[in-house]
Amino acid sequence: MSLTRDIGEKEKEKTILPNQIEQKSEECLIIPEHRIVRGNSLVPLIENGQTVKILFGYYKCNEIKRGDIVAYDYTGDKNPIIKIAKGIPGDSFKLKETENGWNILINNEILKNSENNPYLITGNKYKMLSLYEDNCQNGIPEKTYLLLGNLISGSVDSTQFGLIDKSDILGKVDY
Repeated sequence: MSLTRDIGEKEKEKTILPNQIEQKSEECLIIPEHRIVRGNSLVPLIENGQTVKILFGYYKCNEIKRGDIVAYDYTGDKNPIIKIAKGIPGDSFKLKETENGWNILINNEILKNSENNPYLITGNKYKMLSLYEDNCQNGIPEKTYLLLGNLISGSVDSTQFGLIDKSDILGKVDY
């Protein structure tokens, strides 16, 4: 899912979250910005045309947690895309073959979308993630994340671009 600027937005609002007030550091500055979602990869969680708030800078001072919806700086798109953090540093990561493709296992559990359906990847999506399987024998590396949409066959997510570095995650999505 790609995000475009909310046409009604006049200026960016700057906020420091309550747990960061004591720090008062420019590094913890969070800039909320409303964006309009373009795409269906997170349906039914987030719908095409829905307005969401991105908390730019949120992860400079906060951990990315499994299940967070994040805005990601995807090189192939001028607008950030939003995905779900499904694998975080330290998680075990494996692919398990089935008769119809491969399931993604995080911490030895079959990864499922918000509708409780297991992800099932094939072809190039399997090839992309299989590149990381050997490198993650000791767990997903520090500052590295598996980002997925809600489509069980994958979308423009880690099944296409692989695991990503924390530095490419722009902020947390509030919907």
